[in-house]
Amino acid sequence: MPSLKLAEGGTRPKKSARERRKERRATTVHAAPAYITRQIPPYEILGEESLLRIEAAADRILAEVGIEFRGDDVALDLFRKAGAKADGVRCMFEPGMLREILKTAPREFVQHARNPSRSVKIGGPHVVFAPSYGSPFVMDLDRGRRYGTIEDFRNFVKLAYAAPWLHHSGGTVCEPTDVPVNKRHLDMVYAHLRYSDKSFLGSITAPERAEDSIEMARIVFGPEFVEENCVVMGNVNVNSPLVWDGTMTGAIRAYAAANQGSVIVPFILGGAMGPVTSAGAIAQSLAETMVGCALTQLVRPGAPVIFGNFLSSMALRSGSPTFGTPEPAAGSLVVGQLARRLGLPLRCAGSFTTSKLPDAQAMQESVTSMLSAVHCGANFLLHSAGFLDGLLSMSYEKFVMDVDYCGALHTYLAGVPVDDNSLALDAFAEVGPGNHFFGASHTMRNYETAFWDTDLSDNDPFETWDENGGLDMASRANARWKKVLNAYEAPPIDPGVDQALQEFIACRKAEMPDAWY
Repeated sequence: MPSLKLAEGGTRPKKSARERRKERRATTVHAAPAYITRQIPPYEILGEESLLRIEAAADRILAEVGIEFRGDDVALDLFRKAGAKADGVRCMFEPGMLREILKTAPREFVQHARNPSRSVKIGGPHVVFAPSYGSPFVMDLDRGRRYGTIEDFRNFVKLAYAAPWLHHSGGTVCEPTDVPVNKRHLDMVYAHLRYSDKSFLGSITAPERAEDSIEMARIVFGPEFVEENCVVMGNVNVNSPLVWDGTMTGAIRAYAAANQGSVIVPFILGGAMGPVTSAGAIAQSLAETMVGCALTQLVRPGAPVIFGNFLSSMALRSGSPTFGTPEPAAGSLVVGQLARRLGLPLRCAGSFTTSKLPDAQAMQESVTSMLSAVHCGANFLLHSAGFLDGLLSMSYEKFVMDVDYCGALHTYLAGVPVDDNSLALDAFAEVGPGNHFFGASHTMRNYETAFWDTDLSDNDPFETWDENGGLDMASRANARWKKVLNAYEAPPIDPGVDQALQEFIACRKAEMPDAWY
């Protein structure tokens, strides 16, 4: 029997098979596609009659109530010239008008990444997972809840880059509140371009910041390539109910004019910015989103655009928003049907939760919402990782927990392959009745790829789990994100391109005084 001590001759203790497996898993780099091509169909929740009624309700909202364009005379004039009836800043749209304009929008498009092997295809059967977006706070088990900083922002970009199950770097993964408001977009876009080589979202908080994002993309990709291809997108929100403000429409016009992508998203809290009933909120969101999508086509026919949606409910006794609840989840399935009828790529739902901790509530609500996105046919899933505290906080632990679940969804969306290998008739012939399949040739050929393998869940016996400290998933996630950041290596970038980016940033920052609001 081998010695358990280090003898003079240098004999080392042997590790158990379990220890060796854990070590292999800890250092494994999962092979993952640049995006998912789904093998399961989206779920059709409503029949034709119900869909027609919702579309008719949206048409009546557009024709009889209308949409206001505040602070953007250019957008207002574009719709007037296209045939909308204007009364001051309010436009009314005849049924069918917006659908006709939307016929020039692409059903699918590619967003090119700095690393061509990471470019993503958006639309059709394709699915892209991106991190959460927009939280002013960050959170972890060590330091609790605090305002986000540029260091936190960079950390989340690095975590997303290292995550095989995320296909996209996202956008404002958290607000870097230690950088002036009017300059932080430069540091955020630079972080995406320097610390990741995946696709990313640019700024939308002012038209000139959208222009800066596009110009930085031109430095990296080249002006000619950007003119012909989508390399950056902006995620813009309607000021529900029924208002498009000039900041958002100005950003839409900037991205569309440069042939870059716009993600058009109403944010409807039922009972506040929309009706409490799901069908009414869906009709409202359809009306608002069609207007934003149509604006991209009036600026530049053929510009890439994504039909977005963010339905949510409220705790009506308190007025607090709720996320990951069943009514918006079911509503997302309807939104998916409506987007497909328009022939537009879809952004819908994500890992939504109002939980204040990365706990059972957080994952219960997130799974409800993420499955609705998967089954509604969403193509671009913003908020796939890190969403906590009703979107107010970006959580380090929740981020890696969500990433692990995204890995499971890769397998789920792959469906059930049926071929000679998967039918396993040779295994039945080898094993016969009453015997086990553990040592069968078929098992040995397939055991490494047969099942999805979690990075976080503990599947050991209770006694082994207890001996190893009895850690819950949040504690394991805490160790996981630290390990990933510690092992992070930045993707290569051309030194000349990097220098040009830094010079552009320095020049733009020097042109304006700091603004903190």
